[in-house]
Amino acid sequence: MATLDFYGEPGSPPCRTVKMVAAAIGVKLNTKFVDLDAKEHLKPEFLKMNPEHTIPTIDDNGFYLWESRAIAAYLVDQYAKDDALYPKDAKKRALVNQRLFFDLSTLYGSFADYYYPVLFYGAPKFDPEKFKKIEQAYDFLNTFLEGKEWVAGTSMTIADYSMVSSVGAAEAVGFDYKKYSNVLAWFERAKKAIKSYDEIYHPDAMVFKKWYDDAGAGDKK
Repeated sequence: MATLDFYGEPGSPPCRTVKMVAAAIGVKLNTKFVDLDAKEHLKPEFLKMNPEHTIPTIDDNGFYLWESRAIAAYLVDQYAKDDALYPKDAKKRALVNQRLFFDLSTLYGSFADYYYPVLFYGAPKFDPEKFKKIEQAYDFLNTFLEGKEWVAGTSMTIADYSMVSSVGAAEAVGFDYKKYSNVLAWFERAKKAIKSYDEIYHPDAMVFKKWYDDAGAGDKK
């Protein structure tokens, strides 16, 4: 079993993506907790690995990589027994990549743009205009899933893992994703298909919910 160093922390949705993909393909992560409050991500030794000082970051025997979607793709290419989670076929891979980029820029992007200013940066209240962007993103995802079981093709891929992290974070803070019927059906299906979900995902999502509660975010809408 391959082992590599994984820098992250439990509450981070992108970190959960990497942990679940690694578990799915049998890669062992030597987890190194990064205390963001203590600014450990700004220490010289971390900046040497990742000048952007973000988590998750991996160190695979001196090969440093960050951004959860890029890490997930690398892990499958480098260590998976087959390409099921990240197909090598150009058209299939292109669809997975499109969904990953959609998640980064639109689904998770709109979520972070709305919630994170209040949760992490001291904003006094949420911006209702930004909330509309989240709803639009879920409308898109609901359309992508019309008549389909998975977000990119006929089987589960790393795009599903990434979006499970995004939708799970939204679920943890009370976003009503259940009104999007295709998203709801897919999310329930994905949670059952991801063998590490109960062990890895759910406990970490509760850490995220604690951040939300501790910030008093429910009173700032």
